[in-house]
Amino acid sequence: MKAIQITAFGGPDVMKYVDLANPVAGTDEVVLDVTAVGINYADTHQTENSYLSPQTLPMIPGIEVVGTHAGKRYLASVSSGGYAQKAIAHTSVLFPIPDVVTDEQALCMLVQGATAWHLLKTMGNLQKGQSVVVHAAAGGVGTIAIQLAKMWGGKVIAVTSSDAKAALAKSLGADITVDAQSSDLTAAIREANGGHGVDLVLEMVGGKTFDASLAVLAPFGRLITYGMASRTPPSSINPAVLMGGSKTITGFWLSHYFGKKEMMNDVINELFQLVVAGKLHPVIGATFPLSKAGDAHRAMLARQTTGKIVLDPAL
Repeated sequence: MKAIQITAFGGPDVMKYVDLANPVAGTDEVVLDVTAVGINYADTHQTENSYLSPQTLPMIPGIEVVGTHAGKRYLASVSSGGYAQKAIAHTSVLFPIPDVVTDEQALCMLVQGATAWHLLKTMGNLQKGQSVVVHAAAGGVGTIAIQLAKMWGGKVIAVTSSDAKAALAKSLGADITVDAQSSDLTAAIREANGGHGVDLVLEMVGGKTFDASLAVLAPFGRLITYGMASRTPPSSINPAVLMGGSKTITGFWLSHYFGKKEMMNDVINELFQLVVAGKLHPVIGATFPLSKAGDAHRAMLARQTTGKIVLDPAL
């Protein structure tokens, strides 16, 4: 089979398009014939070995595919590496895809769809009428989070890095957009919320963006951190800052939700039903050949992408 393999950690250049032996399934596993591969920002951390869980070499990056087994089509979290024409998945993480949902739409639902869902509902406890700031709003998680937050009655403040991305966020239902490059991001977000602090922030940039987000929280506000795309940690936090505003900072990692039917299987099925009903519109930003996975990572790291980025394993 064709696959992307890395034998040394680093940036996009370490990914090599190679021939490898087909994987062999173990107990309670299946081999999927992969028809589409999902790229997530976490994959860029995998190749650098800067992810939350340590990586080992040699490795095939990627955790998310659509593939077929025994004539049925599944969305799956894979254990053998997703950037390949065949991949192994445990039977507990095979999610049947409705016929009217495309491979690309399905790929939006596993990592990014479930993340957006749990950030807003499980961790963020978003209530009708509350304000929610979505950073990287034109990205995979962001484009879904905007739609879900509006569906659940939130006021959405979308933070984006370009006019085109701001237009996309507005088209998905964002109430107002903020320039991520604002010289005073705290003030810009506060102004977007009518001069008030905000109730909920979904934050995955880190560094100064995290600092500005914490500063703009209203009393009882919640900041959920689920990534650090800038590779820059935020400032140290004085607990008195949290006490003074009754503020909450929560960390989120989707890995803790796998294996829990009500948190993954049920959520993904409900997301599929929203797509089928025309209430949720996945954004497919681009499709790259599997052989050009490095180019896909370069585009993502340069903040040139929107929505879901997909690899075609046939190319």
